Amino acid sequence: MKPVYAISENIISSLGFNTLENMESLLRGTTGISLQHNETLSAHPIPLSLVDSLKLEEHFEAVLEEFDKKQQASAFTRLEKMLIISVADAIRGFSVKPESEQTILVLSTTKGNIDLLEERLKGSFDPKRIYLWALASLLRDFFGFANTPLIISNACISGVVALITASRILRSGKYQTAVVTGGDIATEFVISGFQSFQALSPEPCKPFDLHRTGLSLGEGCGTIVLTSRLPDHGFEKIMVMGGSVSNDANHISGPSRTGEELSMAISKAISESGIERNSLDFISAHGTATPFNDEMEAKALSLSMLNDVPVNSFKGYWGHTLGASGIMESAALIGSMRLNCIIKSAGYESLGVSEYINVAANKIYTPVSTCLKIASGFGGCNAALVFQKS
Repeated sequence: MKPVYAISENIISSLGFNTLENMESLLRGTTGISLQHNETLSAHPIPLSLVDSLKLEEHFEAVLEEFDKKQQASAFTRLEKMLIISVADAIRGFSVKPESEQTILVLSTTKGNIDLLEERLKGSFDPKRIYLWALASLLRDFFGFANTPLIISNACISGVVALITASRILRSGKYQTAVVTGGDIATEFVISGFQSFQALSPEPCKPFDLHRTGLSLGEGCGTIVLTSRLPDHGFEKIMVMGGSVSNDANHISGPSRTGEELSMAISKAISESGIERNSLDFISAHGTATPFNDEMEAKALSLSMLNDVPVNSFKGYWGHTLGASGIMESAALIGSMRLNCIIKSAGYESLGVSEYINVAANKIYTPVSTCLKIASGFGGCNAALVFQKS
């Protein structure tokens, strides 16, 4: 089977519009979650992580000029602008040829242009733009991708599943390069849904902490370029290793109470990667800061005998970004590998789960060569993916 490498990453969040800006904020311990008074999103002020709208427009205008596009910025939705900026940044400076038959675009999202259902936006865009295939087609046409895009929409594991799927396709030899992008925006639809669960925290979330009070929502995009061709740039080579998906079928919104099914995905990902459990240096958890998710992940890591491996959650920095989370957090994990630094888990002070896990309470500079990314989502879905320096 062909090896697969991650050669370029982009992160767009409340902390910045590229990976460097985001990593600098993560290293400083800066959170992008703040109290927002926006009645188009929520009738009451809530903590959210939002992408700066003015900077979004500035960056998008620059991309339109770069790609010599004649359309007006107003012809694109907020999410479309974010995804286009993210993909443009990830492929810039690398020998990625969208027009090649050897290149595939993979899109991860849970809700896409769901804001087009809102009364204030009705009539502004073709109603078909709400369909995920229409969003993927717009991205294909903007960049000139030759192949029909692949769409992954599987709750909050979508981003990790997109990376697993893309890496498997590349290993099969069907394509040489995959541009894997994912995004979701903060909308009244999404926020009201989590409010109905009473799952939102009144303060920035605190994953795995004893005093956590729920999750924080965010919006953002991430893009990771994968290739089966040996990279020729100067970075350390990051290989995308084994991955696995499972489903516990416990409840439509509640995760497994035992963690066995996520542990199964972890074990299969490790086995497929051909590594030993004790070689893992760092785990990027899903870490939503809800009572049930954090508890389930802790049990899964304990069942997988990974209690002592440093683990963090990036959601204390930019919130839960839904279909973007797996890609954004994988990009940050890759950034950590390049910097040989484990980012502290924002908001964490003392352990608040029943099983001991080694949550990173502080930033740690240490060799980081082999890492695990895990994710879980509504419907009982779980995913695990291993990255390794080669």
